[in-house]
Amino acid sequence: MKNTSRAKKKLLSVLGILAAGAMTLSMAACAGGDSDAGSDDSKVVLVADDGTEAHWTILADKLADEGIDLEVRTITDGVQLNQAVQDGEADINLFQHLIFLSDFNVNSGGTLVPVGATAVYPLALYSEEFSDADSIPEGTTVAIPNNPTNLARALLNLQSAGLLELKDGGNAFSSEADITSSKVEILAVDTNQTVAALKDGSAKAAVVNNTQAQKGGLGDDLIIFKEDLDNPELAPYINAFVVKDENKDDPRWQKIIDAYHSPEVEAAVTELNQGNLQFKGDWTAEDLQAELTDLEDQLRSSK
Repeated sequence: MKNTSRAKKKLLSVLGILAAGAMTLSMAACAGGDSDAGSDDSKVVLVADDGTEAHWTILADKLADEGIDLEVRTITDGVQLNQAVQDGEADINLFQHLIFLSDFNVNSGGTLVPVGATAVYPLALYSEEFSDADSIPEGTTVAIPNNPTNLARALLNLQSAGLLELKDGGNAFSSEADITSSKVEILAVDTNQTVAALKDGSAKAAVVNNTQAQKGGLGDDLIIFKEDLDNPELAPYINAFVVKDENKDDPRWQKIIDAYHSPEVEAAVTELNQGNLQFKGDWTAEDLQAELTDLEDQLRSSK
């Protein structure tokens, strides 16, 4: 009996040592083998289409005071910016409006959600020849972006300017097929070519987004029609911080959003965009999600 008892004690001792060793190895693997962007609670990896802009440095400095180490990485392709968050290579991104996000979720099987709004930026009509939309002659060629989300917005823009009409008034998913009458000829080109079309004469007017207008040297003096940024119909074009759905309740996001809407960061963003924007900090995550869900439903029903 005593020998059996000693054997049992020895066996239990060995098992205990093995279990402790296995636990140590497991903890070491968790500490050193997890490459997910969010493995360190203090570290946040944010991806944007230009991580060198001045406001990112200001934002990072403010977040450091909150105990958040913000790393901003640049990815120039929109789908890849979303895929980086979807795949866990980044924690959060900022570059897109809700309509672009809806397209990614529906067509790429994404599970991304908005957690805070930034601003809405104008999509304006530019011309070097005409002073206003009313003076554009019949048959004039107007260039617009050809990617689906901005194409629809450009058509709505031209409709507001009185240059064409869309079936049932149009919506965020309208295409050239929905044009029922038009005073102008539409030339759909790559977003990056809208300025070039204007400057090389292939178009006498062009709908250009704010970023391309800046890069192409188009000043506000060339704007002949601009959207009303107070218009509630522009809700699909509000830009937002975006994360993976399963991470939406992370309390760090609110700190990032609050810091973004601080006077210092907003001032830097305003300077970068030459004042051509309207901040939408009053939009909550719930407001944004409701708009996104509606857009996704519309997109699915249109297929």
